[in-house]
Amino acid sequence: MSAHISNVRPEFDQVIVDIVDYVLGYEVTSELAYETARYCLLDTLGCGLQALDFPACTKLLGPLVPGLTMENGARVPGTSYELDPVQAAFNIGTIIRWLDFNDTWLAAEWGHPSDNLGGILAVADWLSRNGTKLTMRDVLTAMIKAHEIQGCLALENSFNKVGLDHVVLVKVASTAVVGKMLGLTREQLLNAVSLAWVDGQALRTYRHAPNAGSRKSWAAGDATSRAVRLALMAQTGEMGYPSALSAKTWGFYDVSFKGQPFKFQRPYGSYVMENVLFKISFPAEFHSQTAVEAAVTLHGQLAALGKTAADIKKVTIRTHEACIRIIDKQGPLNNEADRDHCIQYMVAVPLIFGRLTAEDYEDAVAKDPVWGPRIDAVRALISCVEDTRYTADYHDPEKRSIANAITIELNDGSLLPEVAVEYPIGHRLRRGDGIPLLLSKFERNLLRRFEDEKQWAILDVSRHQERLEAMPVDEYVALYVV
Repeated sequence: MSAHISNVRPEFDQVIVDIVDYVLGYEVTSELAYETARYCLLDTLGCGLQALDFPACTKLLGPLVPGLTMENGARVPGTSYELDPVQAAFNIGTIIRWLDFNDTWLAAEWGHPSDNLGGILAVADWLSRNGTKLTMRDVLTAMIKAHEIQGCLALENSFNKVGLDHVVLVKVASTAVVGKMLGLTREQLLNAVSLAWVDGQALRTYRHAPNAGSRKSWAAGDATSRAVRLALMAQTGEMGYPSALSAKTWGFYDVSFKGQPFKFQRPYGSYVMENVLFKISFPAEFHSQTAVEAAVTLHGQLAALGKTAADIKKVTIRTHEACIRIIDKQGPLNNEADRDHCIQYMVAVPLIFGRLTAEDYEDAVAKDPVWGPRIDAVRALISCVEDTRYTADYHDPEKRSIANAITIELNDGSLLPEVAVEYPIGHRLRRGDGIPLLLSKFERNLLRRFEDEKQWAILDVSRHQERLEAMPVDEYVALYVV
């Protein structure tokens, strides 16, 4: 005889409660977090401006139905689009993420916390143009909290190991912070966050062989826009689902996380923004950043010897386990998304050319009748081996290294000295070297879209923390309208 199932509605899962109470009640006091958030804002917007050079990205932008506009809608930086906040969040989130050049967080799960800016900026601009005046400090605060929610959930919980994409964390974090910006009550925000967990979550298959494809470049835009939609629905009084995570059989843990509850390393604060990793030197999947840096160095050493990549017999990359699991692959590469998730491709290009740019993933390079076969020939020589110390240091919260070391054997049997790089330029431990380069990257991206007067107006306010924080959101976003 079967037992009756209790229909007593439970309290909200503690994980959901903690997220909501953090968003509503935590006061960010860390000046380092705010300073880093300003750099993150500039870098993220710059990545979006650069992505507008690529037709594969721009074809996805604009209103959902061609021709629709919205009076006093949210603007999309670098464009003239004025959209409802849900579609604007998709547009902004997509340009931010397109080139895989925005910030990164690496732990048990990885991801790109600045993806949340898609929803944050769209909602902030829309609210500011319609009677709820917000400043850029409000945007920076929302960024810090979204970074923290996504990053702390990622520290001990691997969504990729159960086949889910990390953008589930973008959806949850964005729902929480944009819900706060929209003025949701605590009950409404609990409902909204529960809706984000109940929502269908994206599979990672579009990031991996044999299905790697362009969805990985708009998946975060989709997630952050979905968050805005769910928050707006909760604002109307739409109900939530208190045990969305823990419900037996039907909850997220049992359905999608092999029955395991989430684990946490630390309470929510401002740790993630303070320690976030910036991609500065190369538009490459972050686990390969140090390998690309090493390859550029080795290109110079080959040239000094009067050698080229044609003189290489074998390349060995000593690396960490996550790198091997995500981007170590051989065989045909079918598109740009396939190439920028292949460490062999990302090392072969700088060994040949001494560079790696966003354009190097395009067919114009990869399928060039001369250079394409040469790239394929070099990447066929490249193999990866795990260094367990590198793997341990990758997970160590005091180090969080992303190490790679490359050894080259030449056709004459000689070996070049191994080049090892443990921390990329954008790492906290190399932040002093990285910030001037990050600002140069931002200025280069402004040049792509704006004439002198606009460039200087943006730079004038963006270079000064206090001036940026005090500026109304709608006035700041207006600087980026073309």
